[in-house]
Amino acid sequence: MNIATVRFPISRKKIDFSSCGIELRIGDRCIVTTDRGVEMGTVTDISKVEMLPEENLKRVLRKATERDLYLSEKNKNKEIRAAALCKRRIEARKLPMKLSRVEYLFDGSRVIFYFTAEHRVDFRELVKDLARELRTRIEMRQIGARDEARLIGSLGCCSMHENCSRLFLSEMESVSVRTVKSQGLGMNLSRLTGMCGRLKCCLNFISEGDPSREPACRRRKEKTSSGKRDSEPEEPTVN
Repeated sequence: MNIATVRFPISRKKIDFSSCGIELRIGDRCIVTTDRGVEMGTVTDISKVEMLPEENLKRVLRKATERDLYLSEKNKNKEIRAAALCKRRIEARKLPMKLSRVEYLFDGSRVIFYFTAEHRVDFRELVKDLARELRTRIEMRQIGARDEARLIGSLGCCSMHENCSRLFLSEMESVSVRTVKSQGLGMNLSRLTGMCGRLKCCLNFISEGDPSREPACRRRKEKTSSGKRDSEPEEPTVN
């Protein structure tokens, strides 16, 4: 029996499913049923087991077909139009909120609007406007700064091609000032904060006896203190 670990593009969460004899490989996209409904995800791992775990695993419905991929792309176009509509209605109703992302579930049964706001927002009239135009179930979900950074994605502060929260983190853990102090790092907020304005998630990665998982800022500090400096690219000479 094979168990497929599937990752979803928006939430970045990984969930195990029973493949039920369907031949899947890492990187394949498949259709599954979750607590939210029918969704499409990407296979990140395949493992063989003699017996299924005690928890009741849901099954993979099918490997994504050409039509499934077409519907997925079509939903992306719908998300763009829904985002534009929502921004217009937010501005018209002068609501103190900022839209971060729109997600259409694969089967079109629900549209989720992710937004940030300083305080609670009464968006009941906004939901009525959206439901009237989109003709489907509307869900408004308020998120924090870290979750917004994960949804939007960007170049990491350490020059990684994508920020950690979007690249591989499935759970957003808080980072405390105590964590910074325990690593002997100075409280230079301009270097310790990420694109979300909060302390960088990588400050939680440090592991005793595993220097490869230490934040780049700490490794750089240790090299400098030992007399070794990071090499910097030379500037081109202008003749």
